[in-house]
Amino acid sequence: MKKFFVLIAAAIVCMSASAQVQFGAKVGFDMTHFWGEDAPSGWQPNYQVGLMMEYKFNPKFAIAPEVVFAAQGGKETDNIDVEEVPGMVEAKGTFHTNYINVPLMLKFYATPAFSIDFGPQVGFNVYSKMTASGKAGNIEAKETVDLKDMTNTVDFGLGLGATYNLTNNAFVQARYNLGLTKVFEDSQVKNGNLQIAFGMKF
Repeated sequence: MKKFFVLIAAAIVCMSASAQVQFGAKVGFDMTHFWGEDAPSGWQPNYQVGLMMEYKFNPKFAIAPEVVFAAQGGKETDNIDVEEVPGMVEAKGTFHTNYINVPLMLKFYATPAFSIDFGPQVGFNVYSKMTASGKAGNIEAKETVDLKDMTNTVDFGLGLGATYNLTNNAFVQARYNLGLTKVFEDSQVKNGNLQIAFGMKF
């Protein structure tokens, strides 16, 4: 019986080694924006943090699912004419639409250290607000509006990027995520997210 359990343990170790499964964590800097008809044109600095797993089923291909919290959104600045206010009013709108994103990336290893990554992503909105501010002369005003009820809960998109393994454990990653579904129910605005991340595999 003891030999049987030794054989089972050895088989599990061999399977794990051959599968080349690695877990890890990453953190990154993002530049996010909206795109689509009448979308605000400004880019906004943001961040991401999350967990990942990579299953390398042969030297060239791997699958890498992730769970990432990503702060997203966009912004717009414009000068408008308000009848009640003399001169032009500088109006700014900053959107904060944060998500739990779950990408599933297919990785093609062009070299042992460098992979091209592509795959779908589904995101779940957890926070959606807009901060609007205006300035005319020495007069300033600011207000934050909750947009949660106007924001679609689920966001589908596609990601394309690359990963470079600095060591067997450390990596850097660049990716662009293109949203394919509307962020807000009454508009054609969609998410865009350019990411630069650093991570560690364990």
